[in-house]
Amino acid sequence: MRRILITVILTAFFIQIGISQTKRDARSVALSGAYTTIADGVYAVGYNPALLAYQREKPFMLQLGGIDFGLLNNWASLANLSNLSGDTLYADEKDDLYSNFSNKGLTFFQDIHIPLPGLNYTSGNMAFTTNLLLMSNIQIPPGVMKLLLYGNANIPNLDVTMHYEILGVNELGFSFAIPFNRFAFGMTVKYLQGLYYFGADPDSSYSNLVNTGDSVYGQGTYYLRQGIGGTGIGLDIGFATQDLDGWRFGVSIINAIGSIDWNKPSLTKDILAGKDNIYGNDDDLWHFSWSGTTLNDSMAILYTYEIDSLNATSLSGETLFTSEQRIVKNIDKNGKVKTFTTNYPALFRLGLSYQRNNLLIASDLVAGFEDRFYARQAWKWSIGLEFTKFPTTPLRVGFGWGGADLTELSMGFGIHKGPVIFDFGVGFRNGLWIHTMKGINVSASVAVTSFKSRKNESNGEPERVAPAPEPISLPDAEQQ
Repeated sequence: MRRILITVILTAFFIQIGISQTKRDARSVALSGAYTTIADGVYAVGYNPALLAYQREKPFMLQLGGIDFGLLNNWASLANLSNLSGDTLYADEKDDLYSNFSNKGLTFFQDIHIPLPGLNYTSGNMAFTTNLLLMSNIQIPPGVMKLLLYGNANIPNLDVTMHYEILGVNELGFSFAIPFNRFAFGMTVKYLQGLYYFGADPDSSYSNLVNTGDSVYGQGTYYLRQGIGGTGIGLDIGFATQDLDGWRFGVSIINAIGSIDWNKPSLTKDILAGKDNIYGNDDDLWHFSWSGTTLNDSMAILYTYEIDSLNATSLSGETLFTSEQRIVKNIDKNGKVKTFTTNYPALFRLGLSYQRNNLLIASDLVAGFEDRFYARQAWKWSIGLEFTKFPTTPLRVGFGWGGADLTELSMGFGIHKGPVIFDFGVGFRNGLWIHTMKGINVSASVAVTSFKSRKNESNGEPERVAPAPEPISLPDAEQQ
């Protein structure tokens, strides 16, 4: 039993590794995401565009590149996998283990954010940014985990529907901020260039097992949709106060509007179409395929299976388990290709920060509006500290609690020499140590600015007003 569980978990893990990776801004990773009021330059985009209003006296910033890899699951860690060593799980061990899966099963998530080199630029209160985002999400449902641990005894009906999605999209955004007397508003308008999508339609897919006491039967249907070259519009909005005695407050909604429509004409399909300029045949530069068949916009995959009266007398039957997979037409009654839409998950961010001499303290509350990809319908609180005793080498540490990560410990540093800004961050997700973490973020980024660098005029020190000159007394003779 233990070996079967380890095999299932590691198989899901390595399936995810082969699909995608992940990236975030290195400074935000080091601070556990406490970034809503302190993001600087191009890094304000995606967290709070209103902060661009306070870049007016700073020189431009050009991001040369960056990479961020991340993985997250809700149970698998070195410590937990080590506890599964052996052959037998006893009843109390099964109960303790299943308590981790009773809500959402076993989930894995990965994403990668890659800023296209040289195409992320900010000057004053405006910015132009790009971000290549690849994501994958897999969920082994609670019913499957219960079946592995307990079998089907005394369980009349099991929902064993698997959930799986992969998504690639390129964001192109224009951001601006409008400053007022004591606060600022900001906005990012994004064009969402869908690259690819493949996943099981949650509204048309299901799978179950039914136990009658004498036998077990079940059936399942998975409707797999694929799309190349989607298009959509996204919108971020933000608010931030002016620095007041070191304090700053901010709030933002990332992807307040955001969705991608698939199976429409797009530049991506035109590029991949090959010499004949028709997407969906053998001369394409790249396309999805299923069982050797090239898929185009008018095709989807329908996979069905049926378990027929599994009992002691039918174990040797040839028709015990039957399955079928076939390509179906994804067209409406008028013969036109059906379009479908994937929502781009939204995040609500609330932040507060305090700067005092060489210490910056920032804290955020973040929540999503749905459980999909990077968003979770749960609050995450994070706090980060940045030490700038040595301005060219800032040191950072952060802690987060809640959300998808549950607990997170992060750290990082920067090397700021003249016009070069290099940052590195690492975060232990869903665990505080290497052996207990259930995910990790590793991030690095490099940007350049002018030789003035992006330091404040006061270099972090409070402004001082020069004392008024004392009046000079003149001799009586001179006064006359």
